[in-house]
Amino acid sequence: MLFRQLFDPESSTYTYLLADEETKEAVLIDPVIEQVERDLQLIRELGLELRYALDTHVHADHVTALGTLREKVGCKTVLSERAGVGVADVYVKEGDRIRFGRYELEVRETPGHTNGCVTYVLGDHSMAFTGDALLIRGCGRTDFQQGDARTLYRSVHEKIFSLPDPCLIYPGHDYKGRTVSTVGEEKKYNPRLGGGKTEDEFVEIMRNLQLAYPKKMDVALPANFYLGIRWESVTGEVKETPRWAPVERNLGGVPELPPEWVAAHLGEVEVIDVREAEELVSELGHIDGVRHVPLARVKEEAVKWDRKQPIITVCRSGGRSGKAALELEAMGFEKVASMRGGMMEWNRMRFPISRAPVTG
Repeated sequence: MLFRQLFDPESSTYTYLLADEETKEAVLIDPVIEQVERDLQLIRELGLELRYALDTHVHADHVTALGTLREKVGCKTVLSERAGVGVADVYVKEGDRIRFGRYELEVRETPGHTNGCVTYVLGDHSMAFTGDALLIRGCGRTDFQQGDARTLYRSVHEKIFSLPDPCLIYPGHDYKGRTVSTVGEEKKYNPRLGGGKTEDEFVEIMRNLQLAYPKKMDVALPANFYLGIRWESVTGEVKETPRWAPVERNLGGVPELPPEWVAAHLGEVEVIDVREAEELVSELGHIDGVRHVPLARVKEEAVKWDRKQPIITVCRSGGRSGKAALELEAMGFEKVASMRGGMMEWNRMRFPISRAPVTG
């Protein structure tokens, strides 16, 4: 396998290029907007075809290059479905696989720094790309952007420290010139998460860090909810919030409604579940009376729908339903919203579910 580790000195961000040397299919992890031309030049020089551009999470310290790479070379953009972004091409969850040539990356959800953090693990468990969940002798902060120290502790111990000790750890950043570690090293020497630290000890460490406000956060976050290619402060685009319900737009521009509002108005709205069929009968179940239309078929089916009927889109955690809501808005539907938090939040709030088969 071809592998390159690239570095952006301004944000201390690592970008990773992986490719099958036979098929020339490649993936790029955590690309930075200022380094797009560098990355594309390397891809051209090596004769590669960029299949996927992936982010480990919605970054707060630099603007992603996902959207720009998609525009320039037609690759598919990949984010966690829990990231809250409605404009990616592929939304991944625990256990999903991203394949390039003979190789694959396994998705492990590792929230705690943000809700949408994932770690990409090479299929043979020899390499793990941990983003900000686990850094070399450190970890991502947990004091903003849905951060939670207890969640991060469990994510690292259950999803990363469970990998073989020789597994190489490639983080999203390093500020001291270090390039790689191993699972075994971090279990022993990481001063926050290793050396037998308990969850309570880790929470106390994170509580007392007193870190500075990220200098690029106010620019990076709004940009990254649009994959780094457009945002309201640049385009001047301001979407009106519909008046038919207490709809709020997230940073990615997705119109959202809380599950409790949906539960109280089930007889007044059309609920469209955009997950795959097997998900509707799995542990999370589905809302009784939903119409099942997988995300890939929403545009095709929507041409037959009444554009005056209020529509709520639903998925596992909000990523796919957010994309569906934006697609419907682009088609002229005015009363449309994604259910915030998806079926994960619906279950957490203990609203009733069904696991009976659903037809379209």
